Amino acid sequence: MTDTPSGGSGSGRGGRRGDVLAALRSADEPLSILDLADRLELHPNTVRFHLDALVGAHQAERVTVPSAGRGRPAQMFRAHTGMDPAGPRNYRLLADILVAQLATESDPAGRALSAGRDWGRRLAESGEAPDSATRAIDALVLTLDEMGFEPDTDTGADRERILLRHCPFLEMTAARTAIVCPIHLGLMQGLLDPRHAPVTVDSLEPFVEPDLCVAHLSAGPGRDPNR
Repeated sequence: MTDTPSGGSGSGRGGRRGDVLAALRSADEPLSILDLADRLELHPNTVRFHLDALVGAHQAERVTVPSAGRGRPAQMFRAHTGMDPAGPRNYRLLADILVAQLATESDPAGRALSAGRDWGRRLAESGEAPDSATRAIDALVLTLDEMGFEPDTDTGADRERILLRHCPFLEMTAARTAIVCPIHLGLMQGLLDPRHAPVTVDSLEPFVEPDLCVAHLSAGPGRDPNR
């Protein structure tokens, strides 16, 4: 056995790691590292390397079998029961379904705005209330950056804006701008509202340039932006 612990080599879907997982799934009982090494004609260290990765990905699990004599109980492995947690995902389909459903409402933009606000409030519940407009904007920009909007502030004598250089839902905005953009506006408003921030997001201009959307800010109702 001259194999090396490489995740990308070997035959079959998923390489040697896929072979190890397939062997676990086809077995009627848990297998040891030596069992797998013998079945797959791999070095035990290679099997151990892939088993550690599979356990870490929750695709396999360790099973402790009582030893027949003295010494440590034997450590065996079996495939994770249930659906593969590392299997393919299609969140785009789910998003399309939900957005299409919103589009059938009597006031789709209003419902989208409300949904975005609700989600923004949930995200902000655990946050600390900022004591100034600057800190509120900084917190908003940080959250938007984590979401993939690539935001930047643009402050002037007569304006306070957040420039958004990327839309993480770009494919959907092509056909559903009237739904997706109000969700984003509501999200930003919701992120600020429960924190009692002295600033709010008035409006969102989508695609003022091919690579730019602009969120316009102002002092919240009855609030001093310098507090």
